[in-house]
Amino acid sequence: MSDTALHTPETLRSRSEAVAATLPALMADAQHLAATVLLGTHGRKRAGTGDEFWQYRPAQAGDGYRQIDWRRSGRSDGHFIRQTEWQAAQSVMLGVDDGASMTFTGHKSRPSKLRRAQTLAMALAILAVRGGERVGLTQMAEPPRGGTAQLMRLAQAMMDGQAAGDHGTPRPQMMPMGSRVVFFSDFLGDPAGIEAVLGRAADREVRGALVQVLDPDEEAFPYDGRTVFESMTGAIRFETLKARSLREAYLARLAERKALLQDMCRRTGWRYHLHHTGDAAEPTLLWLYRALEKVRA
Repeated sequence: MSDTALHTPETLRSRSEAVAATLPALMADAQHLAATVLLGTHGRKRAGTGDEFWQYRPAQAGDGYRQIDWRRSGRSDGHFIRQTEWQAAQSVMLGVDDGASMTFTGHKSRPSKLRRAQTLAMALAILAVRGGERVGLTQMAEPPRGGTAQLMRLAQAMMDGQAAGDHGTPRPQMMPMGSRVVFFSDFLGDPAGIEAVLGRAADREVRGALVQVLDPDEEAFPYDGRTVFESMTGAIRFETLKARSLREAYLARLAERKALLQDMCRRTGWRYHLHHTGDAAEPTLLWLYRALEKVRA
């Protein structure tokens, strides 16, 4: 298909319709996941969803009526939000790999790596916004913002379009000084891209976490006999009569990649976490909050 065909009105309309159809499901999954997380057990005098009062702030566009402290607002001409403590960063930036390899799932009962990454990212964004934080996408030029309207903008942008190749390349346009960043990817492509991004982040005093999302089949390599291996774009195709004989070498390469990612994180003050799409998402979301607090300390 030519580049021109990719941008015809019919194609763009079909893409918009596909995003519109799946967006509510993504938001519902993310909201359900976010609802399982309990925050604020160890306040650090930052706005959030903890139990202890911190300060009042003027209401902003996107704040809900339920957030307004009507008693405090009644003593002035404006509306005020009662803020409580939270331990996350003031700005949280998210990066979700949209390469074709992320659409893989080894079984129809499991979500694709991309869908799980999007759900985790949106759940993190929902909790950050509820805590009065600003959120944004690293690939967007717009600065991070708060409010529920920002959540819809992020979800739409996250699902609109896909990288042309098998593996997405990190392309951060926005990493504010001192912000916290989380990248979700299978990290199976060229590692030079993420290494360069972490180096750039270090220069801006930005730290965060790498969440490697893998399907259980990518960990177990459950293939035997005659097997055709093909990349998600079809650009790479390999056929073998003895798939099992490749298992040891494959697992060794995968272990090397994980070790490389962990070493990158150690050298730059970032955190690394491995998530499998066959596992529940809640533990990873909880881990992310602890990781964000530790990299801030």
